[in-house]
Amino acid sequence: MTRRHDIDVLRVLAFGLLILYHAGMLYVAPVADWQGLPLHSHYLATWLQYPMLFVNRWRMELLFLISGLAVHFMRGRIGLAGLAWKRTLRLLLPLAFGMLVVIPIQSYVGGLTDHMIAPGFGAFLLHYWTHSYKDYGLTWAHLWYLPYLWLFTTLLLPLLPLLESRLGQRLRAGCLRLRGASVLVHPVLPLFAYGLLLSWRYPETHALVGDWYALALYATMFFYGYLLGTDSGLWAELSRLRHVTLALALACFAAYQGLDRFAGQFIHAHAALVVVKLLVVWLHYSYTWIAITAVLGWGHALLNRPFRWLPYAREAVYPWYMLHQSLLLLFAWQLLPLGLGPMAEPTLILLGTIGGCALLHEFVIRRVRWLRPLFGLDALRSKTAAMAAPPRLAEDLA
Repeated sequence: MTRRHDIDVLRVLAFGLLILYHAGMLYVAPVADWQGLPLHSHYLATWLQYPMLFVNRWRMELLFLISGLAVHFMRGRIGLAGLAWKRTLRLLLPLAFGMLVVIPIQSYVGGLTDHMIAPGFGAFLLHYWTHSYKDYGLTWAHLWYLPYLWLFTTLLLPLLPLLESRLGQRLRAGCLRLRGASVLVHPVLPLFAYGLLLSWRYPETHALVGDWYALALYATMFFYGYLLGTDSGLWAELSRLRHVTLALALACFAAYQGLDRFAGQFIHAHAALVVVKLLVVWLHYSYTWIAITAVLGWGHALLNRPFRWLPYAREAVYPWYMLHQSLLLLFAWQLLPLGLGPMAEPTLILLGTIGGCALLHEFVIRRVRWLRPLFGLDALRSKTAAMAAPPRLAEDLA
């Protein structure tokens, strides 16, 4: 099976976008609507809402879809037991290490910002490990993606024999025959149902337990990725439709934002408002799916080639993902009080975050044998073994 370089590139770009997105959360206004971080700059900007929302509506859905693709790729060369063990080790070991070592930096910065804890990271960490804190206790913070991904993989594995049966293959083949408008409409229907039935009752918390809307949404995208796999016909269709899907995605986003923000000012009849709200929900999830199809189509058309930088970037994704938010908040905590201005401040915070991730990955994580699995990397192999091993297919952090 030929390696899918476009999927690798999209994963790298998606996690790079995640760093920019989290940096943007320091500056987007109003703060009440963007409370994912304990720090916020004095240089807030309302205009940032639009690019943030533009990305927010599909970024995590895309990552879970790519993760489903990765399970499909791995299933072609590994048994169920081996796949379960590999996914558990690759996801839960870094999660435990991150919660105990990497994430406490965020809790420490939050506690200092709120003047609820005394300075001194060593004393804080010891208390964090042994007694925890009421408002700054053990958490997986931005690493929530890992337990969700482990759960979806664990639930999918027992279903694989059924999906790989003759009946399962016929059903999958029916899904893969979607073309034209069908491939843009039918996958939206479950997402639309979740938006109507679950999103208002179970707002997204990333707490896993009771997070029914997020579980349904992301599990569906993960399953879509597994179904999509490497089917050449559907990938060719996504590539063929890429100009159409890009235009439709932009139109859906514009209509969704316009109706969501301004329709209530001009429509007062109850029945009409209900219709508009239903249309807003449909546009929301249509934008989510069509934007993803546009990303996949353009990626397949332009990025499916072996870029020289890709092997290194592919390895770097997992450590950078684990480190970036803690480093971002650490640099923000140091630089926000200095009042450096709306250009210098975010530039220095972003450069510090990227530089910190790059240095720690290159000179510490990838060179220290026992650290590698704690950041989701394979054990070091000899050059002979590496040359003899078959190419891995899009499975890093997936």
